[in-house]
Amino acid sequence: MTFSTGPDGPHVLAAEEGGALSGIENTINSVFDPVSEAFSNVVFGELTVFGVTFPWIVAWLVIAAAVFTVVFGFIQVRSFKLAVDLVRGKYTDDSEPGEINHFQALASALSGTVGLGNIAGVGVAVTVGGAGATFWMIVCACCSAWPPSSSSAPSA
Repeated sequence: MTFSTGPDGPHVLAAEEGGALSGIENTINSVFDPVSEAFSNVVFGELTVFGVTFPWIVAWLVIAAAVFTVVFGFIQVRSFKLAVDLVRGKYTDDSEPGEINHFQALASALSGTVGLGNIAGVGVAVTVGGAGATFWMIVCACCSAWPPSSSSAPSA
């Protein structure tokens, strides 16, 4: 709670207490709530195709993936062997500068991307799915942790 002292005594500025800022907060909320609600409805809106209902953003991502796959000539299929050869170090020269190899660079890039995706994904899942999404994330985490991998097994 924030106080301001004036000539006629202390004044409550906190909005939750009905103070001077509550009118400003209500005005801001009345302006931004419809905009926020409309944006939320667009982002999390649902489509029904052939009796199946799903978020439209999923359709947008699938369509974008299909379009880019065609535009780039199925590059992910055509260049798969090249990608594996690069990661394995086939085109690496020992005299090249740098401290990490291609695999380490790939692992670093993927860890950042997957990590940020997981953080954002959890936020969206909890927003859209609520407690049910949290429950299923916990179930998936428990299932992915079992059985223990050989690297986590105690050594003899």
